Amino acid sequence: MVRLGYRIRERNWRCRTGELDIVATDGDTTVIVEVRSRRENGRFGTAVEAVTPRKCMQVRATAQVYLRFAGLDGARIRFDVVAVTNDETGGVKEVRHLVGAF
Repeated sequence: MVRLGYRIRERNWRCRTGELDIVATDGDTTVIVEVRSRRENGRFGTAVEAVTPRKCMQVRATAQVYLRFAGLDGARIRFDVVAVTNDETGGVKEVRHLVGAF
């Protein structure tokens, strides 16, 4: 993320509604990044498939709390997903960054 010019504001920010994996800024936009990982050919689908509508709603609700907490009400916001696919040995096989995923 840093190589792409993002500035990391928070990692693993938590409140009673949930957790935000990464909060960053990309120019004048606050970016909430949901990170998911899955094993290649795993029983539970791909990392991208793990970002369900329910998870999206939870992340949005938690982002609202964060924005209020950080004094960023009215800020431009975007939700990205970073999907990590691991091989059978646990090594990283693929990393996909989906900008504006939800």
